[in-house]
This record gives sequence, C-alpha cells and structure tokens, in this order.
Amino acid sequence: MSGWSAENAKRAFLQSLKMAKRGKECDVGEFISALAAGNNARLMVVATAGTAGSTTLALAAAAHQTGGRVVCISCDQIESQASIKALGINGQCVEFVVGDAKGLLLSDYKGADFVLVDCDINNAKEVFLAAFKGAKKDENALVVGYNVRHRASRLRQLGASFLPIGEGLLMTKIDPNVMSSNDKIDQRRRGRWIVQVDNCTGEEHIFRVTSP
Repeated sequence: MSGWSAENAKRAFLQSLKMAKRGKECDVGEFISALAAGNNARLMVVATAGTAGSTTLALAAAAHQTGGRVVCISCDQIESQASIKALGINGQCVEFVVGDAKGLLLSDYKGADFVLVDCDINNAKEVFLAAFKGAKKDENALVVGYNVRHRASRLRQLGASFLPIGEGLLMTKIDPNVMSSNDKIDQRRRGRWIVQVDNCTGEEHIFRVTSP
C-alpha cells in the first residue's frame, strides 16, 4: 500500500495516546505513531539506546493499523529483557532482537520502510546512516532519529530535517536516486518540514513543503 493514509494516522495517534495512558498534549510518541501509520509502514525497526518505551509503543500502535511488523533492536540481553518487561502486554506484537544495530539494519532488516534511531545510541551518526542505506528504496520510506538534543548541529550534516518536537527529531525521506558516492545523504531534497506554533494555544502544526 502506498501514499498517505490520514485515517491510519488518526487511529494510530489515538491508540498511541491510549497505550501511553496520556490524554494531554501530543508528544513525540504520538507524532511518530501517526507518521508511521500514515505512510502505511509495514516493516518498522527501532534501534534503542536503553529500555524501550513510548516510541516503541508508538510503532506498535502504527502496526495495528497497517498490519505491519515492529522490530526492537537492543545492544544486549539485559536491555532486551528490560524492554520486554517495560512494554508488557502492549509489546506482544514487537519482535525483540539483540545485536549491533548498524549491522542488522544493513542485513537482516534491510528494506525496512520506517526506521527509528535513538540518537543516544553509540555511534548514532553511523547507525542513522546505516538505516538510510538499508531502508527500502521507496519514496514513502522514512528514517527518523529521536533524542537529538545537543547533537542536532552534528547530525544535521546527514542532510536530515530537524523538528523541534520533544527532545528533537531528525527526519529524512528515502529517495533511491539520492545517495552520493561518499555515503552521505544528498542535501538536494525536494521538500522540507515546517513547524508553526499557534501563538494563542501553543499547539505545534507540522507539514511538509515540496518543491519541483
């Protein structure tokens, strides 16, 4: 299935709210869930730097709408077991694996159409780049980094768009014709993400502006 599905995005957003037991303002988890579901992602992979939490739950909520898979990569067995315990019943649809995220994204999970990278992970830049190289070569595929914080200026060299949501997000769409020879993401993107804040309500409105 291709193209944007507003209905999937809405349902995943609401389910993510329910899973996280929140009913207030939107946070990064709900945004990620809506983004993955709206893009009809079928193979979703998250590389965590610690115990899995709301962002992994967000992908689980998206998977309920798209019929997709969610894979959570942990660096060791201790973190993997902690993640299984933390997610509880909501993590039943998540596949937990242990290993090197960089290598797994280029081998076992090559072709993922939504990859989420915790930028607190060791060698975050290399893992993000591996996610981009291994992701499905499709215009709907996305690689998203979260927990960007003070790393934003360094990681922006990858050519990803920065969104000031939560602790900061980096986002790039996959274009099969946009990988340069030195393995960096080409800066010549066909669009950019815009964040507008409503001065009255404080709500953030996020949309993508495309250009020829």
